Amino acid sequence: MKRVGILGDIGSGKTYISKCFGFPVFNADLEVAKIYKNNRKVFQKLKKELPNYFGSFPVKKKEIINAILSNKKNLKKIIKIVHYEVRKKMNDFLRKNKHKKLVILDIPLLLENKINEKKDILIFVESKKSEILKRLKKRKNFNMKILNNFKRMQLSLVLKKKKSHFIIKNNFKKNSVKVRVREIIENLV
Repeated sequence: MKRVGILGDIGSGKTYISKCFGFPVFNADLEVAKIYKNNRKVFQKLKKELPNYFGSFPVKKKEIINAILSNKKNLKKIIKIVHYEVRKKMNDFLRKNKHKKLVILDIPLLLENKINEKKDILIFVESKKSEILKRLKKRKNFNMKILNNFKRMQLSLVLKKKKSHFIIKNNFKKNSVKVRVREIIENLV
């Protein structure tokens, strides 16, 4: 099984491109949403660590946003609690898919949290900043301040691009992306 990590800026199209591969995808953002909705243990830890922000189970997105906006350090506390559970989910995913030729890891902080392995194939999704911002503004709960807090935690895009084995230029036109994904798959399988 080859592990393929998808890297890029927030809103660059990593999740869409991950799905284009047609192999099993581990989507960390989706797992985090499930953890907030279903994991009482995580809720208890968040409530204990940040009692002023978390009321009742399940964890609400608004509570997370308020905690992050009131103090930058809260984001690190939240990530520390949630990251452990996400890693467990990822390991389950990898065990379940160990016989597949490829698995796709759509994990925003793959390098930052040292989740990647040396032999992972890294693909950088490159998109125009203006196009990304236009798309992000359409998202529900878009908040520039939160976006900037997350960006500060990430490695530079230049470094991520340099560490990558392949680059996909995402102009948000489906055909060009799919052609590039096919080329990469042919290269890997």
